[in-house]
Amino acid sequence: MILLRSMRGRATDEPHRVATPLELFFDLFFVVAVSFAVSELAHALSAGHLGEALTGYVTAFFAIWWAWMNFTWFASAYDTDDWVYRVMTLVQMSGVLVLAAGVPAAFERHDYRIVWFGYLIMRAAMACQWLRAAAGDRPHRRAARRYALGISLAMVYWAVLFVTPATLVLPVFALGVVIELAVPVWGERGTRTSWHPHHIAERYGLFTIIMMGENVLGATVSVQNALSHEGAKPSLIVVAAAALVIVFSLWWIYFEPETHEILTSSKAALRWGYGHYVIFASVGAVGGGIEVMVAYVTGESALTRTQAGLAMAVPVAIFLIAVWALHIRPHRYGRADSAAFLLAAVLVLLAAATPVAVPLIAAVTAGLVAATSLIRRAAWPGR
Repeated sequence: MILLRSMRGRATDEPHRVATPLELFFDLFFVVAVSFAVSELAHALSAGHLGEALTGYVTAFFAIWWAWMNFTWFASAYDTDDWVYRVMTLVQMSGVLVLAAGVPAAFERHDYRIVWFGYLIMRAAMACQWLRAAAGDRPHRRAARRYALGISLAMVYWAVLFVTPATLVLPVFALGVVIELAVPVWGERGTRTSWHPHHIAERYGLFTIIMMGENVLGATVSVQNALSHEGAKPSLIVVAAAALVIVFSLWWIYFEPETHEILTSSKAALRWGYGHYVIFASVGAVGGGIEVMVAYVTGESALTRTQAGLAMAVPVAIFLIAVWALHIRPHRYGRADSAAFLLAAVLVLLAAATPVAVPLIAAVTAGLVAATSLIRRAAWPGR
């Protein structure tokens, strides 16, 4: 650690730019928030409260994802690793825990007061970081000031939720999302901050792994609880094994292409970065779907067989389409590769109507891994 230095933009082509121990530590704090959101989703779905499950998860997960994304892009450009930077990051991590504590209330009652306070802690530190960047990085001073102003104004806007009638919470929240998403677009206009493509790709990949790890944790806890009450039922073992194959397959599908190659401009990077909300949220929802299927098998769910199957199939299908649109299509692997993804998404959804939904979904996702590997090897033998 350097004691103190001027905060200037790091080189966009800096060699061997990788995630730091502080960034990895920062990510771990989001495990708590993600765990709460996925658990709430699973419980609401199992109880048959579809509207509550979807609106609660979409809004709560946006708060989690956006907090992570704000820090990640700033750190890619301005990680000085001096004591001020470290302290400000630790303050933001404290805010993450407050945010996590507020997720259940936000999910169940659209009560965002605790989440807002967690955001306030993070945003105060983040605004200070951007102002420090504005002072030290003359070429990007305008962009840094825009970011500081934008996130501060957005923070003020969110306080409107405290006095918003329950019937208007979702429209007000949606407008807040638009404001938040507009800040980076405005900040990067005319002068791109010095984020590092390879570093950004790695950071997103690491968060994807965290989300998949949450799937494994949630599924393991659910199966463990079920085994303690129901014993080793064959149907439960089949669901657990198939769920593991699905998680393995999704990991393989996501990490097959080299992502940093397509982050060639601010426009492309923002589209890719924003689109990852769908990828991250769908991965988290897969974990919720696994918990729902375990609850169904053990008779602790109010859902029908098809509804329980859809709780698993829908997020997997969304993941496949989102990864294809963001990761696969830009690489131009060819029509056969794209067709394999689209066909797999359809087959996954159809599997929900069968008595063996989870094993079929596992077979489809594993088959997609094998098919795309063969297609790409045939089209590009040297790659």
